[in-house]
Amino acid sequence: MKKAQVVFIPSPGVGHLVSTLEFAKILINRDNRLRITVLVIKFPNSTETDVYTKFIPISDSLNLINLPECSLPPNMDRRSAMIALLEAQKPNVKQAVSNLSTREGQHGHLAAFVVDMFCTRMIDIAKEFSVPTLVFYTSGVAFLGLMYHLHTLLERDSLDSTQLLQLTELVVPSFANPVPTKSLPSVVLQKEWESFLMGYWKGLKNADGIIVNSFEELESHAVDSFVSNADLASLPIYPVGPILNLEPKTKTKGNDDSDDTIKWLDDQPPSSVIFLCFGSRGSFYEDQIKEIAYAIENSGARFIWALRKPPPKGTMDAPSNYPLVHFDSILPKGFLDRTAKIGKVIGWAPQAQILAHPATGGFVSHCGWNSTLESIYFGVPIATWPLSAEQPTNAFELVCELKMAVEIALDYRVGYTGEHNYVVNAEKIERGIRSVLYNDEEIRKKVKEMSEKSRKTLLEGGSSYNYLDRLIDYIMNQI
Repeated sequence: MKKAQVVFIPSPGVGHLVSTLEFAKILINRDNRLRITVLVIKFPNSTETDVYTKFIPISDSLNLINLPECSLPPNMDRRSAMIALLEAQKPNVKQAVSNLSTREGQHGHLAAFVVDMFCTRMIDIAKEFSVPTLVFYTSGVAFLGLMYHLHTLLERDSLDSTQLLQLTELVVPSFANPVPTKSLPSVVLQKEWESFLMGYWKGLKNADGIIVNSFEELESHAVDSFVSNADLASLPIYPVGPILNLEPKTKTKGNDDSDDTIKWLDDQPPSSVIFLCFGSRGSFYEDQIKEIAYAIENSGARFIWALRKPPPKGTMDAPSNYPLVHFDSILPKGFLDRTAKIGKVIGWAPQAQILAHPATGGFVSHCGWNSTLESIYFGVPIATWPLSAEQPTNAFELVCELKMAVEIALDYRVGYTGEHNYVVNAEKIERGIRSVLYNDEEIRKKVKEMSEKSRKTLLEGGSSYNYLDRLIDYIMNQI
């Protein structure tokens, strides 16, 4: 039996690594001819990925290689650091793949690279080994279409970020409705990011195909646009999602035991609890925290609030947990006492477990794509509060395209060093909480229907199942 070796290169950082590993597991479970080697790149002095990689069961089919750490010049911004890190790791990637190729009988014939959406610089290495590169895209199909469209506007029509800023909206083939410029990622509108983005978009277009963590039933207009639109039709896409990591992530030391949170949920009525959580990088300063607290209290809703401590101002560190005793000093006076019977303020949250619980009725979310897919999978409607990256576009898609979410904000933005463009007031937040929990039956019904489709699409006969078959055929045809 012929075996095919596929080299995966996830982006540094936990979020992309976790979904890459989930997808690798899906592939090898589907076809025992596949052998996957994951090359793990880490930022210098970072240990955040270690807690995941050490629990991955290594087998003949799945192998993890931690690439040697590279040092980077001090005081680099994240954008430059990412480019420098990938360039510095190219020789290590080449060496690791050469080692695999010399043991072809054991590992299978090298058939393809699968690189993260931010690692398209590694396509050069794949070309040296004369194999195709597939991009693993951890956002949705509509957003992928937007990236292609922006590249076309800047390259073919010579538009630049300052001209984009003057537009109020864009007509984009992968969206049924015009996309407001305020819902674009903020980096798209910043001149200093232009050359980085042009390189990133060009990298996507250089791929031989794109594997997308989404599914046709959810984004049917967007998937169709990749067939029907001349600018997009040249690139094969494989929507094979939802790819979810539903196991509770290894808990960082926190101020609350996740078991207590789930036990507390067990005592609440069905669909009665609002869950507020803003992803692994989401946090707020005190002025905004107080507005959220007033909104929760005024709504009278049962709640779980994952409240994280922002990193020191001016840094790009991840948020951390507050020591328990600090909650009192940052929340309105007496808030914890007054809400003790109806809610819990916690640090790190076991998100998938909370969304899966029948007591959870709504989700105030930053609209990261993984969180969006999890909420749909578990049938929990979202009140949108995007913070950064592609989250405003995801929020627009959920509220205006798919009519599957209610709006708290669509244009809130947090910069790379934590600065935000405005404070969302308590009335707006309370309105979103009430709407998603009590008022919007039509949205709840749509989310429940899509939840069923998201589970069926991965089963035999489902669209994601069929796309995965096509992808495996493509890989096996390379050997």
